[in-house]
Amino acid sequence: MDLKTLKTFQIIVNQGSFIRAAEEMNYAQSTVTMQIQKLESDLGIQLFERGKKIRLTEAGRLFYEQSLLIVKSMEQLQGDMSELQHGNAGHIRLGVTEPTASYRLPGILKQFLDQYPKIRVSVEFANTPVLSERLLQGEISMALCSAPDLTSDLYFEPLFQEEFVVLMPEDHPLASKEILSPGDFRGHRLLITSAVCPYRRKLEVVMRESGGVPLDTMEIGSMTALKYYVESRLGIALVPAIMMNEVPAGLAIRGIEGSLIHMTFGMLCRTSGSSLKAADLKLYQFLVQQLSA
Repeated sequence: MDLKTLKTFQIIVNQGSFIRAAEEMNYAQSTVTMQIQKLESDLGIQLFERGKKIRLTEAGRLFYEQSLLIVKSMEQLQGDMSELQHGNAGHIRLGVTEPTASYRLPGILKQFLDQYPKIRVSVEFANTPVLSERLLQGEISMALCSAPDLTSDLYFEPLFQEEFVVLMPEDHPLASKEILSPGDFRGHRLLITSAVCPYRRKLEVVMRESGGVPLDTMEIGSMTALKYYVESRLGIALVPAIMMNEVPAGLAIRGIEGSLIHMTFGMLCRTSGSSLKAADLKLYQFLVQQLSA
């Protein structure tokens, strides 16, 4: 029993004739007859009462009612499989780090899902080392994050530079300067993220390269929480410029000399983007298009 035979059976019932069914399907009448004979043989029961006018048997009426549901379900399944094959449906597990997770991704993801409503996207927030490990374990499809360690076997496609600014109380001594250099941080408490955070690592490298500027630091586990600690006058912080579209009252932002702590951000996956599953590849290409510098 296959979908084609079920459709033939339904057309015969709707047309009330083997001949008219054959004409509608552009089949020879003998082909239609053979299909129904085989169907009745497979089921082990007669579906039609033959005569001048064909009629459904009791079994035929029951089979017709059930076949409508079967054909509808099979056509839906075929459509779903086609959508999946062409990347118009599926489930994508995307990893992403802050601040992109909160400030860039929502609007971009809305555009993508409006275009592909049958694709589901799950978003996991974590830092780059954690996302790298989850990629290697096959727990996420791809990640939008900073560059992984040089020893990583993962594929990374750079997209843009994350620029940083210094956030401080507006009456802080450093607020009198428009542009700050690493040496300016000496003698002022600097609020920093956790030791595994790539932004923290980059800051430490920059400070070493700037002559080992000694720092008074206080570790804050969340980058998005830094501004609240600055508001409480616990120190100053280097934060992504994108987070400072609206500077909280009582605070000020200042630029940093050169490209002190710009971070490269991009797409991370197990192999090159072109080897991803169809739906994953669609999101990958969409993100690259929207976020490329």
